[in-house]
Amino acid sequence: MTTWTIAPEPYDSPVAAALWRAYYTEVSDRWYLLHEGHRTDPAELEREIAARTGAELAHPTGELLVARCDGAPAGSAGVRLLAPDTAELTRVFLYEDTRGRGGATPLVRAAEEAARALGARRMILDTRTDLVEARTLYARLGYTETERHNEDPYAEHWFTKDLSPASAPAGAPAPTRTARR
Repeated sequence: MTTWTIAPEPYDSPVAAALWRAYYTEVSDRWYLLHEGHRTDPAELEREIAARTGAELAHPTGELLVARCDGAPAGSAGVRLLAPDTAELTRVFLYEDTRGRGGATPLVRAAEEAARALGARRMILDTRTDLVEARTLYARLGYTETERHNEDPYAEHWFTKDLSPASAPAGAPAPTRTARR
């Protein structure tokens, strides 16, 4: 039996840095392989990883959650407020060897609870056409495709979800709270 725990994590911790590197490498390589037939140039990869620190995922306007599978870091989800009532879901990722083991749904549900705790009543996100698994997950969790809400040149699909208390699923797990450093 697999045990999942989800807890806030400082965006600049070694665990968060390793997850960010794995996430960015995977989505960047998938795009380059699909569109140009090669993996991401290593120098470009390093520049982009370094340029996006994740500071927007720190309190008081954001939260980074780390999912652990049987105690080992396995994935992440970030939430950041874009407006007092609107949060963005970002950096949703699970290491490949933990996918299909039941961690994605509680990770996204915990991110929704974190967004509610920040005051959000709506969650938005964007993704790409080739990230079929992500689009399937979001649709299954009640996100609906909507019009473009940003100018990200790689975004191809935009989603939204009502986070008002009446729309919260019964029994949705809240993120495990731990001491912050």
